[in-house]
Amino acid sequence: MSYQPQYTNQFPQYPKSEIWAEQQIKQPLYPHLKSHVLNIIDPFVKYGLEEAKHTSYGHALQEIAAMTYLIGKGMDTKTAYLTVESWEINEKF
Repeated sequence: MSYQPQYTNQFPQYPKSEIWAEQQIKQPLYPHLKSHVLNIIDPFVKYGLEEAKHTSYGHALQEIAAMTYLIGKGMDTKTAYLTVESWEINEKF
């Protein structure tokens, strides 16, 4: 089964997102990707939790989301990190 990206104009927000997912997903999707994906993002999650102590959770989530998006587009992890950090001025985008 190959992954086909799907785009939506508005992703449901919590708690509606949880209700939506529970209704839509009856079994794990792409289980073969789980450990690989979680291993790749783990250092970024840890970084984001530490970053949030010095900035805010919103800023840290935005930073980590940007980095992982770039990784998903094919950028290596170091370049993704350096790219997003270069966008910041005084810990703000």
